[in-house]
Amino acid sequence: MNRADPQSKRSDTADANPWWKGAAIYQIYPRSFQDSNGDGIGDLPGITRRLPHVASLGVDAIWISPFFTSPMKDFGYDVSDYCDVDPIFGTLADFDALVARAHELGLRVLIDQVYSHTSDEHPWFAESRADRSNPKSDWYVWADAKPDGSPPSNWQSVFGGPAWTWDARRGQYYLHNFLNSQPQLNMHNCAVQDAILNVMRFWLDRGVDGFRIDALNFAMHDPELRDNPPAPATDRPRTRPFDFQLKKYNMSHPDIPAFIERIRALTDQYDGVFTVAEVGGDEAESEMKAFTAGETHLNSAYGFNFLYAEKLTPGAICAALAEWPEDDGIGWPSWAFENHDAPRAVSRWWLPEHRDRAARMKMTLLACLRGNIILYYGEELGLTQVDIPFHQLHDPEAIANWPLTLSRDGARTPMPWEAEAAHGGFTAGEPWLPVGAENAARSVEAQEADAESLLHHTRSMIALRRANPALHHGAVKRCESVGDLFVIERTGEGQHVRCLFNLGSLEVAPPAELADGSVLAATNAATPANLPPLSALVIEL
Repeated sequence: MNRADPQSKRSDTADANPWWKGAAIYQIYPRSFQDSNGDGIGDLPGITRRLPHVASLGVDAIWISPFFTSPMKDFGYDVSDYCDVDPIFGTLADFDALVARAHELGLRVLIDQVYSHTSDEHPWFAESRADRSNPKSDWYVWADAKPDGSPPSNWQSVFGGPAWTWDARRGQYYLHNFLNSQPQLNMHNCAVQDAILNVMRFWLDRGVDGFRIDALNFAMHDPELRDNPPAPATDRPRTRPFDFQLKKYNMSHPDIPAFIERIRALTDQYDGVFTVAEVGGDEAESEMKAFTAGETHLNSAYGFNFLYAEKLTPGAICAALAEWPEDDGIGWPSWAFENHDAPRAVSRWWLPEHRDRAARMKMTLLACLRGNIILYYGEELGLTQVDIPFHQLHDPEAIANWPLTLSRDGARTPMPWEAEAAHGGFTAGEPWLPVGAENAARSVEAQEADAESLLHHTRSMIALRRANPALHHGAVKRCESVGDLFVIERTGEGQHVRCLFNLGSLEVAPPAELADGSVLAATNAATPANLPPLSALVIEL
């Protein structure tokens, strides 16, 4: 199917590749981006109003977190109608206007899809739980109690407690890998797969350019309901029962790639559609490869290599890149340093006095990675994690596990737009979460006025990546530490680029042969003779 193609802003060197290969994608959490009606919650018209800012960054696409009809017990990841907009975010007409405006600005539009579970308020679940003989009786995962009345297996939910809840109407337990208000779809059922593919078709026909698929490796379970084995001992703290098991049977079923083939068969009927899966867990790398193998699966996948990392280290970066060599049949990765599920990276990785320099170096590093790169809203401003007191928490995981997990709310705070406006210009009302005084000072307006700001640096780094094929979609030829410097080398279309990073706290004078070449970018006063702490140098050889 032919589709309207957003105005291309890409370099000629990138035109031979699909638009998404090497893309920079900007994630928008709709509750927190821009409120247009004063209710304190961001919405679709607010996103549309602020799209020129996003386009000015030079990114290729936006990814919008869930805006579908939902009781919001997990803030949109509990969907009660896959094919409509929740009234707090607007209407389908508002979404259509957003897509049209994005395409005018040269931005593709990706939307979240949640296929492993629905809300317990979804009509499918209402019908399924009514009795054991209705047409949707096996659209969810139901099982009898053990003879002693206990749950069918020992599986634990991600958010804490057993993954099974008793339902008196059917006299059975239902499975939920997350909240008990998020019953697990039975994706082994072809009728359920058909319904999900129809959802995807609904949004493709409305003009979306692709999907980020949530928790895809939770989509299918072991039908035999075998108990998970215990996890081996670890020196890391365990805050949830979920952490005490190897998740062998409640997720990661080997039939998931066959369902993915059905997704790809559908998306191939449309032009230029991009699909990326979120894949976490103990076997994330192998599953990401299975989900993206060849030309019959998804286009890309991302894991939690950096999202939950306590430190940014050369070893972690090289290990992540090494998982995705430029070999036949190997998929294409995507990378994010922060998102709606993880604390802000600058707060995780650096002390307050180092964060301004670190944020600049981090953006340069992101631009030099092979794969797609995902920026989380406000990352271009250097937003930090906001400390949300318990009485203001909304995140169900943080409330359940308080105070042993960092609240996801602290990374979902409102975007600061205007320097002097109340709540940073996010809303005329009372925001659903506080902006945070430190982040209010990092507003778009203030940084636009400062030529040396992180905002301008972000634009420069995305432009650098776009203009150089070695950085945009080339291979990784080297990734290692050389003394106190971290080195990545990329090659592509006859170009050879070396990226030098000082991740430490002392100045480093690189060997002459390492820094010899034409400087493409210098971050935090780096020169071929000297790299100050938390600086970077990008050189064409």
